[in-house]
Amino acid sequence: MTKIVAITNQKGGVGKTTTSVNLSTALAACGYKVLLIDFDPQGNASTGLGVTEYDRERNSYRLIAGQITLSEAICQTLVPGLDILPTTMDLSAAEIELSELDRREHRLADALQGARGHYDFVLIDCPPSLGLLTVNGLVAADRAIVPLQCEFYALEGLSQLVRTINVVKQNFNPHLAIQGIVLTMYDSRNKLSDMVSHDVREYFGDLVYQTVIPRNVRISEAPSFGKPVLMYDLKSTGAQAYAALAAELLAQEKNLTENQ
Repeated sequence: MTKIVAITNQKGGVGKTTTSVNLSTALAACGYKVLLIDFDPQGNASTGLGVTEYDRERNSYRLIAGQITLSEAICQTLVPGLDILPTTMDLSAAEIELSELDRREHRLADALQGARGHYDFVLIDCPPSLGLLTVNGLVAADRAIVPLQCEFYALEGLSQLVRTINVVKQNFNPHLAIQGIVLTMYDSRNKLSDMVSHDVREYFGDLVYQTVIPRNVRISEAPSFGKPVLMYDLKSTGAQAYAALAAELLAQEKNLTENQ
């Protein structure tokens, strides 16, 4: 059964795209068939997986505009078992254009129907905003994973995102829920990281993954080579953290399936 997961946070620079790319890679490395949807007009997920400008001519903007089908837009990546739906800056125009279309909140969900049954996991890299593109990602998803940077304003931004998820759940997608919150850019030498981690875990409890993603230079270097960190330097602490996060997600999925 296909699980569609939106990777979302309205704040930029929290490790959202990095988590999308590397969690997708780790799941594919575990033998699962994975599709990553680059739904951020900046196109960083596409860059991070080495997708050329030529291969982005068939992209997520053209998909939700109804110009092409999902199968026409999907590209293979260097990672076995991982495909990507790339994007370009054209997607930024969709915020305005979608407002005039029927089922504007459901455009991505409708387009992804063909992915169900073909992939084990579909991950959506949502833009750093709470606009119509993010709403489309949340309407299409079964669950949401929230990367949360270990910094001062983290909880304030998270409460706003939780309200948005609840609005989407009430109005468009009654099955939507938060799958988990993953702490990113964690620096064990910094007392602030410990304070944020403590506060988030105290407030959200088991929703917070035990795995934390550390600040790691290899994670930062990998996108410039068009590779996920698990291919760039598998032995790095960043790569090992994303492998552990994938294992935790899979264990979580197993428990959910057994309890259904």
